[in-house]
Amino acid sequence: MTAATEVESGSGGKARRAMPSGPVLVGFALAIVYVVWGSTYLAIRIMVEDMPPMISAGGRFLCAAIILGPILMARGGFSRLRLNRAEVLSCALIGLLLPVLGQGLVTIAESGGAPSGLVALLIAAVPLWVLLYRVVSGERPKKATGLGVLVGFIGLAVLLIGNGVGGDFPFWAVALVVFSSASWAFGSWLQPRLTMPKDAFVAAVYEMAIAGVILLGVGLAWGERFAPAEYSARSWAAWAYLVVFGSVVAFSAYVWLLQAASISLVATYAYVNPLVAVLLGWLVLSEDVTAPIIAGGAIVIAAVVLVVSTERPQKKQSIAKEPDHG
Repeated sequence: MTAATEVESGSGGKARRAMPSGPVLVGFALAIVYVVWGSTYLAIRIMVEDMPPMISAGGRFLCAAIILGPILMARGGFSRLRLNRAEVLSCALIGLLLPVLGQGLVTIAESGGAPSGLVALLIAAVPLWVLLYRVVSGERPKKATGLGVLVGFIGLAVLLIGNGVGGDFPFWAVALVVFSSASWAFGSWLQPRLTMPKDAFVAAVYEMAIAGVILLGVGLAWGERFAPAEYSARSWAAWAYLVVFGSVVAFSAYVWLLQAASISLVATYAYVNPLVAVLLGWLVLSEDVTAPIIAGGAIVIAAVVLVVSTERPQKKQSIAKEPDHG
């Protein structure tokens, strides 16, 4: 089944584009984002044990774009990657908000000692930021959606209070992660309102390529040094995992979801990722699974069910005509 995505803009907003968004495809893409991105917090923590944060993050995104670009050209020719000026500028803005300020700042925070599990918990603020942007723009989300967000943050509060934030998690790292969460949410909310490429995967290529160049440039200007021979096989393996699965696979799935499903549905990944991160910490690092983790996790999952059930795409939806852009 092919369904159009819902219009989630206020007055003067832009309609979401029609994308093939059957429930199976949406569910599969969500599963990728849920699981793979939940594992990237651990992978980032391992990567920055040896690698400088901005150079490693920049190289990750640039390599992912170099991998994905030729795949798209092989399936659709060089013309598939051709964009107009407005589309390139939109991709540049989203590349700044998502990979650079979103995931790039998370990489810096984890290199400064921020535990991957707690980083994932702070990033879970994305749905709240998205809801705030929607309300400020004049939208009135469903009451059940707002309730789901509130219930989710009750669960996150249980997780945070139960685990605490110790001295190993410095304030500047907390601030970076909170800012990255707000930036990621703003980019996710803004993208459907921009003149983006109709092909979500082409958009992902440009966003990752632009982000990679920015992060590499800033990293080198900041004094980071690229010394591949000095990095352990463990860090290289984590970097490779982030390139292939974290960027090529999961980021592409996320960008597609932004055009194929409601933003509130897509944002539920921020509830699930912390659970995956905590589980991996238990499996890989033998971290304790305490009563607050079990209780908070159960509340978070209940919130996900509530948001998904109230924001799932409808079978019949109309598409508003998109305004012309010069």
